[in-house]
Amino acid sequence: MGAGSSSLDCLPQLLCCACVEQSTVAMEETCGRYDTALDPGCHFMPWCFGRRVAGYLSLRVQQLDVRCETKSKDNVFVTVVASVQYRALADRAFDAFYRLSNAREQIQSYVFDVIRASVPNMNLDQVFEQKKEVARAVEEELARAMAAYGYEIVQTLIVDIEPDEVVKRAMNDINAAARLRAAAAERAEADKIQQVKRAEGEAESRYLAGVGVARQRQAIVDGLRRFVPDEKAVMDMVLATQYFDTIRDVAATSRSATVFIPHGPAAVHDVAAQVRDGVLQAAAHHAPPPGAGASR
Repeated sequence: MGAGSSSLDCLPQLLCCACVEQSTVAMEETCGRYDTALDPGCHFMPWCFGRRVAGYLSLRVQQLDVRCETKSKDNVFVTVVASVQYRALADRAFDAFYRLSNAREQIQSYVFDVIRASVPNMNLDQVFEQKKEVARAVEEELARAMAAYGYEIVQTLIVDIEPDEVVKRAMNDINAAARLRAAAAERAEADKIQQVKRAEGEAESRYLAGVGVARQRQAIVDGLRRFVPDEKAVMDMVLATQYFDTIRDVAATSRSATVFIPHGPAAVHDVAAQVRDGVLQAAAHHAPPPGAGASR
């Protein structure tokens, strides 16, 4: 933007000279008419002939932060902060100084126009995801519009997107709920794995215990057969051993209720008789009928 001369600039002009700083051009006028752009350095300026410096134009890159409040497609009010970096072109110094009175206000107006035309077509999540596209649209519009005034748009960034505070809290709550739900699912899966492994361990333990008991009974039977030739007596002794083991297990189990069972030699004999009767009945049930296998 063009800048008027200050009181400090009048002193060199009284001495018929003008000093232009680096990265700056001075606009020279003769009798109020533009003459040329003065490069950095000291220039002879005979004010008595109507020549003077109308103002100075900085060629440095400048930055303008624009805060624009608009509404998204899902009716959420959001403040978008755009950062625009721009500079005046030395070869277009006349346009930058004389054709535009306030470059910053002009840039701000174009930023408002583009953001308020782009963001209402997006949901709030899309605004965050597509902020580069919004910045590109702002930069393209500014570059096309400001080129006519001798300005170059170096870069445009969307540096911040600020929804309403209530919306921010709601978004944080949604995110926290999703994470809690995922954590609960992971804990449930871990508990499931533990229960499955525990059940597999118990099954394996019971299987091995059964194998051990079977081997124990087989060893007892083999030992008794060496000394007791009667098969019935051997079976009675095995049943008696099983009977006493059962009583011991019932007594050792803390969760078991009180059980009243007959105890004594006669009880052992009755148990053996019941077992034999059950085995004979099962064998008779599964045996084929007489003559079923004979051919006609």
